[in-house]
Amino acid sequence: MPLELQIQLFGQILLITFLSAVIGLDRERRDKSAGLRTHMLAGIGACAFAALGIHAFPGADTSRVAAAVVSGIGFLGAGVIFQSENRAHDLTTAASIWVTAAVGIAVGVGAWFLALGMTVTIWIILAVVHAFEEKYLNNES
Repeated sequence: MPLELQIQLFGQILLITFLSAVIGLDRERRDKSAGLRTHMLAGIGACAFAALGIHAFPGADTSRVAAAVVSGIGFLGAGVIFQSENRAHDLTTAASIWVTAAVGIAVGVGAWFLALGMTVTIWIILAVVHAFEEKYLNNES
């Protein structure tokens, strides 16, 4: 693999590191079991697998790489979810890990604008929608 391409791909890794940190910071701030580092590593891994699937194995079926990432991250997310008092907890955290991997795949295939838009949308869901829920929906007595 040419050095120039590796430098470009490392730039993509730096981008997903930042984007996944934005997502992970929300989970970290809420003291969830999967926080900043988990999200960053999931995003970087997904990005690396997608980029390597495209560039290191030309002619290969890269959709299989994405499918494997989805399955693997799903397994990781399932480990985050726990049940107590007849209620499941950390479903949003598991979903945020899963969608962070999707952002990583987007960056890995070069769709950086889509990845930026996804990150903003995810942040709005995690922060703004959460604040709305807390203020207007969870005050029922």
